[in-house]
Amino acid sequence: MAKIDTSVPHSARIWNYWVGGKDHYEVDRAAADQVKRVFPGIVDDARHSRAFLARAVRHLAGEAGIRQFLDVGTGLPTADNTHEIAQRVAPESRIVYVDNDPLVLVHAQALLTSRPEGACDYIEADVRASDQILAGAAKTLDFDRPVGLMMLGILGNIPDYDDALAALGRLLDALPRGSYLVVNDGTTTHAQRNEAVRQYNEDSGSPHPYTNRSPEQIAAYFDGLTLVEPGVVPTSQWRPDDQGPEHSTDVAVLCGVGRKD
Repeated sequence: MAKIDTSVPHSARIWNYWVGGKDHYEVDRAAADQVKRVFPGIVDDARHSRAFLARAVRHLAGEAGIRQFLDVGTGLPTADNTHEIAQRVAPESRIVYVDNDPLVLVHAQALLTSRPEGACDYIEADVRASDQILAGAAKTLDFDRPVGLMMLGILGNIPDYDDALAALGRLLDALPRGSYLVVNDGTTTHAQRNEAVRQYNEDSGSPHPYTNRSPEQIAAYFDGLTLVEPGVVPTSQWRPDDQGPEHSTDVAVLCGVGRKD
């Protein structure tokens, strides 16, 4: 706990606040509310992103038959985490979480418990530390078998786009054919969101600035992969069901699922 800095906001704790979690500090709530004043839709964005995670994992564990998941940038545990959703479909599923917030580590050790048929582990690492991530994940996952690589809201935390592509590419290169990539990230198409992110990065003092990407940049994360229908779309429009927030067409977060053939 000594490593947890409560004097500056952290993106994982801010996100937890927006999706209705309880693991955040006053500094996080202040930064989150500042963003919300500029862009009230940020809460819908966050909750639709969380609902997309659930639908994507259900698809991979169900229709696609994936039994291994590498969730990079997991954030703070809330209800229906990746391992809970996957093991609800297939109890033997194996999940490895990756994040670099020590508060996430504290909660992960207490809450990310696997069903006995499967396995669940946590790695404290930066998204760019691919060698560390892959070495740690190999203790739980078999990289000769398909893996669902979850990169939700994390690539925007890498300021340079080429660095983000490179970090993603190193992880994808380690996965066998039949693996899947799941991505969502904030897009530049909404002026209020752009302004809110700009103010947050300038004023919050957070060591984790966020960068919105253009729709073309987000789509390029899936270059070389086969996109699962309906392709790269707002999170509210990716196979919506009645288990998430009310459907919205004004969501400034794009998402997609792609298969490595």
